[in-house]
Amino acid sequence: MAACWHHYQVPVALLVAALTMMIMARPAAGSDVPTIAFDEGFTPLFGEANMERSPDDRTVRLTLNRYSGSGFISSHYYHHGFFSAAIRLPKDHTAGVVVAFYLSNGDVFEKNHDELDFEFLGNRRRHEWRLQTNVYGNGSTDRGREERYLMPFDPTAEAHRFSILWSSRVVIFYMDGVAVREVPRSGAMGGDYPSKPMALYATIWDGSTWATDNGRYKVNYKRGPFTAEFSDLVLRGCPAAAVMRHEDTAALQLQLGAAAENRDRCAGAEFELMTADYAIVTPRKRMEMRRWRQRQMLYTVCYDTNRYPAPFPECDVNMAERQKFWEWGESKVVRPRVRGRSGRRRPATQLVSLQQAD
Repeated sequence: MAACWHHYQVPVALLVAALTMMIMARPAAGSDVPTIAFDEGFTPLFGEANMERSPDDRTVRLTLNRYSGSGFISSHYYHHGFFSAAIRLPKDHTAGVVVAFYLSNGDVFEKNHDELDFEFLGNRRRHEWRLQTNVYGNGSTDRGREERYLMPFDPTAEAHRFSILWSSRVVIFYMDGVAVREVPRSGAMGGDYPSKPMALYATIWDGSTWATDNGRYKVNYKRGPFTAEFSDLVLRGCPAAAVMRHEDTAALQLQLGAAAENRDRCAGAEFELMTADYAIVTPRKRMEMRRWRQRQMLYTVCYDTNRYPAPFPECDVNMAERQKFWEWGESKVVRPRVRGRSGRRRPATQLVSLQQAD
């Protein structure tokens, strides 16, 4: 994939600046990706009373209680980049709770926003959290590109790393450094591909109306409060402007409107981004991704013929795999593995709809 970027004329100063930032920043645990302290790149978004920062300013705990959720936002909007955090989710009965780590510009472009999501959906006691990824471009929520998965570990026991790579050519979602979803840009996608500068958000909030079995199970605040932990924060991209404060929407709109002029300035940063090891998807990495998806995927829009009779252009449709999914995109094979009282998982063996499984 690195060869695709040779047409850029990369300013030497930009590459030197990128390397300097890498040297000064602290590497993330288990990787060479630089992390930053909260004050170096983020600001509170809402529910600041429910936000707790560690003494070294590198871990943030967000809490949902009956009064409020909580969240923070990056201080800048970015032209593409690599965005990552180690996340630990709340324990026990978390039905209706939603923890999100995502890129968006919805506060600026209300009717034609872009968005890339990790959404963590809580569940009843002894039932597993589910993970959903979303890709929206230019307000394309009515053509939603959603997928849902089971996680192959207990995300409440310890933190695991979740990352989003977003470039002008591809979006890749990672879990603990393993690619789990790849959305390449194609001409047929048109404006559905996220292309406007986005900020990075982390939030916890009440999703009772839909998060657990389509709203059947609500948040039970007697089982709260619910706290999610974010650490080893990564912001690796080219800012759309020098300083963009969230509250100054009018000025922000004007700055984002000059996005085309900033692309040349950010060409070097994108070249450095796309030549990093994690951005190069080798045949072996792609095979690992397919195996992971075959084991863990609960729903994919690519096989949802009820909503979309023809698959999206970026869908990698495998007909043998397609037979393992119902017409509404849910897996026939993978089902939630309920933990017994001992904490052990029961095997996923029955061929049932996930709606029936719940």
